[in-house]
Order: sequence, then structure tokens, then C-alpha cells
Amino acid sequence: MMVNVVGLGYIGLPTALMFAANANKVIGTDIDSDRVKILNSGKLPFEEPGLLALWENATENITFTDQCVAADVYIITVPTPYDKVTKRVDVSYVTKAVQAVLAVCPQDAILIIESTIPPGTIDKSVRPLMNDTAHLVHAPERILPGNLVNELMNNSRTIGADDPAIGEKVKLLYQSFCKAEIVLTDIRTAEMTKVVENTFRDISIAYANELVKICRVSGLDVHEIIKIANKHPRVNILQPGPGVGGHCIPVDPWFLVGDYPTIANLARTARQVNDSMPEYVLERVVSIMRKTGMTDVSRVGFYGLSYKENVDDVRESPTLQLLEHMHSHMAASPKVYDPHIKRQIVPNQVSSLEAFLDGLDMIVIMVAHQEIIENILRLEDKIVLDTRNALGLHDAYLL
Repeated sequence: MMVNVVGLGYIGLPTALMFAANANKVIGTDIDSDRVKILNSGKLPFEEPGLLALWENATENITFTDQCVAADVYIITVPTPYDKVTKRVDVSYVTKAVQAVLAVCPQDAILIIESTIPPGTIDKSVRPLMNDTAHLVHAPERILPGNLVNELMNNSRTIGADDPAIGEKVKLLYQSFCKAEIVLTDIRTAEMTKVVENTFRDISIAYANELVKICRVSGLDVHEIIKIANKHPRVNILQPGPGVGGHCIPVDPWFLVGDYPTIANLARTARQVNDSMPEYVLERVVSIMRKTGMTDVSRVGFYGLSYKENVDDVRESPTLQLLEHMHSHMAASPKVYDPHIKRQIVPNQVSSLEAFLDGLDMIVIMVAHQEIIENILRLEDKIVLDTRNALGLHDAYLL
């Protein structure tokens, strides 16, 4: 069986390699010809633990091109960017990929959409494009950068199909590497399931983030309170943080809010709380500067640009959100550094820990990369705001 994976980003490339490493013939397609050239030269376009080993096991069964080709199964993993103002998703990448597939696919091919989409997208935007050639399936991705390879194998999957027999075929294909339960359902249920999962996570994070603000006003230690509360067998409060990043959790809840504006009140409030956290971090920075007598913003540095530790994914990064807010209210550009981000994406970004620490009085830990944990001793003479409560420094400021 030939599988054509369309879209070779953070989800598509590991997915394509996982299929190929498990004895499936795969063609990886991306419209970015530069990315295809990088892959055909034997290099990976981004960092991800375990991806290189997966690549080495997949090379005999995979090739890369910038065109869709004839195949038995198509898996669409293209981006679905959203407008930060309207909160609406641009599904044009998906629809264009579907059109490209339908132009070349043979009779009875299976077209699987993994891309994150709002509920109802397939009925509204994809189904009208379909002809009698291909069978339509939705199998939403369920994996997290930083642990993609492990989660591809061990996270349960949902497969939504019009035809249960086609769903069984797709289930068998994913079982070539997925060790967890694979649930078969209809397409609309599969669409909603992905959004519900991520909205639940967003609400859970928002409770912790609202709690840190309440405790700050009350002069209480939020981390001590969470630790004690979590000793209750039915309580599991998360840790607060500087915001929520990635492509799914900050985006998916807006789908519910947009479709059910008078009902999805909890989802809306959670999003507002989590969206407020980068600005709250900035308020903490200003407060700590006043308390310590600092007046020069240029002597404050922000460590971490990715949205989570030990990855190079900056989608919806809280640090980028904070810097955007900061630049709109202040003239200064603070020093910024992330060991995983090699390209220059913000002003005053430096390329080494040494250059970052030089001349700074205050360090704001936005992301707890392993590098900074291993270099804690180099922070001894600095004022530290640890937004992740990850370093364990007894004299560090926390959210």
C-alpha cells in the first residue's frame, strides 16, 4: 500500500517517517521546495527527540517531492493558521491539498485529513470538493512536539469515517505503528472530539493561571497551596505558567466560542485568562524591577522563545506574545535567547548563553530548557523570575 503524506511540518514529517519505518511505502509531499531539497539531501528541517533514529529506520521506504502523486492512501497534515483578531481558521491549505490530491488520486483511494480543523469544516469546506473517486476520513493528530515519536506510537487515536469498512482499513494502517486503542466513529464526532480535548486542557491551565493571580493579590504561595490541594485524591491542579503556546490549545477553544458564542462561556473565559498571562509576566517584571531598584529595561533578558521546553517550535509562543505587547508599550528591546532557535526572529536576539548573560541584571525564565537547568549556577548573581517554577532557586521570584 502506497501512502502519500501531504504537508511535512511538525506533524506531517514524523507521521510520514513513522509509517515508512514500519514497512509502509511512503511519499512525503510539501509545496515548500526548499524543505523537500533539505529532506532529499538527508537532513532534518527541525529538531525533535527521536526523529533522527526514526529517519534512519525509514529511509528505505520513503521519498520526498513537491507534488501529490498516485497513491492508495493520502494523509493531509498541512497547517491551519488562524487570525488572531477574528479567531477564525484559514482552511485554504486543507482545501488546496484536497484539490491537489483529487487531481491525481486513483479510484477508491482513501483521503485522510489529520490537520486540526473546526467542527463542521469537512461538511462545509471539504465534502463539496469531493467526487466519487476517494473515500473521506478524519483522523485528528494527537501528538505534542518534544515527544512526537513516543506519542505517535502510544497515544490512542480517533478515526472518523463515512463508511465503517473504510474506517477499519484505516485503523489497520495506523496499527502498523500505533500500540494504543484506535476508536472508530463518524467524521463530525471526530472533529468535535479533538476540539473538546484541547478545550478541556485549556480550561485546566486557566484555573491554575487565575489561581496564581488570586494568590498574588492575597499574599499567598500558590505553589504551596496547589501542592497541598493536590494531596486530595480527586484534585489535580496544574502548575501556572507564562501563557499557552503551540498550535492546538490556544486555537481550538475559539472554534467552540465562534460556533456557540452564547453557550461556550467557560471556554471563552479560559482563553481570556490564558491570553492575559504574557502581559501578567510583564507586570511582574516591572514590579520586581521597582522592588530591586532596577530602572534599565535593557538589563532584563528573556530566556526561551519556543512555546515549551527543549523544542524549536515557536507557534503561539508566550514569549513572542509578551514581546509584541512590550514593543507596543515600550521603546526598549530586551535581550532574548533560546538555544533551540537558530534563526533570528526577534530584535536583540543573541545566539549563545554567554552573550545572553553578559550585562544582564535580571533573567526571566520563560521556558525551562535543559540548558538553563544545567547552568543554574551561572544565575547566582542575577535577579531571576522563574515563570515555570522549574529551577528550584530558593531566592528566585515566581509568578
